[in-house]
Amino acid sequence: MRVQVLAPGQAPVRAARPDGSSYGGWRPRCVLGAASAGALMLPDAHPTAATLYAPRGVWIEADRVIAADTGNHRVMIWNRVPTASGEDADVVLGHPDAVTEGEGLLHLPTGLLVTPEGALVVADAWHHRLLVWDAVPTVSGTAPDHVIGQASLSGVSPNAGGEATAATFYWPFGIALVDGRFHVADTGNRRVLVWRDGVPRDGRPADVVLGQPDATAREENRGDAPSAASFRWPHAVAPMAGGGLWVADAGNHRLLGWSAHPEGDVPADRVLGQPDFSEASEFPYVPQIDRFRFPYGVVATSSGLAVADTANNRVLLQAEPLTGWHPTAVLAQPDLAANGENRWEAVADDTLCWPYGLDHCATPTGELLAIADSGNNRVVLWEQTRG
Repeated sequence: MRVQVLAPGQAPVRAARPDGSSYGGWRPRCVLGAASAGALMLPDAHPTAATLYAPRGVWIEADRVIAADTGNHRVMIWNRVPTASGEDADVVLGHPDAVTEGEGLLHLPTGLLVTPEGALVVADAWHHRLLVWDAVPTVSGTAPDHVIGQASLSGVSPNAGGEATAATFYWPFGIALVDGRFHVADTGNRRVLVWRDGVPRDGRPADVVLGQPDATAREENRGDAPSAASFRWPHAVAPMAGGGLWVADAGNHRLLGWSAHPEGDVPADRVLGQPDFSEASEFPYVPQIDRFRFPYGVVATSSGLAVADTANNRVLLQAEPLTGWHPTAVLAQPDLAANGENRWEAVADDTLCWPYGLDHCATPTGELLAIADSGNNRVVLWEQTRG
């Protein structure tokens, strides 16, 4: 099945599950990226301004969409929220134009954010650094203004070529600002770094190292069994309603929650997706009700939380307050038990294959949820309209 290319304002064909039931009021609005036919979308042989290859991060706000085009080693910027599928991006970062290929400035970029002051921050994951543009660029190929985690733009080694410190990274996949605090999911070092007063531009170390006993330690689960104070693959951070934060600990198939902002290496007091803090099992061959398999993305919505349950090929939503994990809506699957890639069918506007990054914004008429549908080489914008 070919993903539809829609005229401006035209609704997608499918607004409900295959059996006709609702996705909790959500519906796909448009697709950015691949539009090739087949069971799994293949990336175009050569990049263009309208294509993506394995995107793992996305950012959406009222007048802009930004995608980490991870496999093409670039960032794509749409200076609007598209209403039709297949629209060209306006700006490309990492390359001088939309058709240049290969690793350059960026190597597998993933996390994205735009600060309240208007700066763009990109997690250049496999260069083990963050890049900062003081304003969102309007011209393709614009160089970054700052580098974090390396001594200069020429530095690309894990932990800046030495041991881990509170100022270096190893595969920093996820970034987030929560209540003015800047968080980096430093995945390869199995920890989350926190700066209390926003994005650092001066090379200073993080104020908090979460998930390891000190700034040099980097063992998976602290070298022991999973616990409330350890990570396997922390990948994304989101705010908790009422204060605190959630961390998507993908490798342990769970979300860990701190109901108050941690001021040091303190254990989580909430866990979702596992029965307790010591359990980290994966159950791929049973109904997937109330379970996660490699949850790589998490974002706060207007009413609660959305989770990219990556290996279950779905996005789950639940309203706050979260008393356990019992989703109120599931996107891209017929029910809470199913988990097939593209529902074991053809690609459609409302299917997913290994969704990674998520972002959300409110609109005058409802909400938008952007999903980096990595396995289908696209970003899908879903909407929920009030009333």
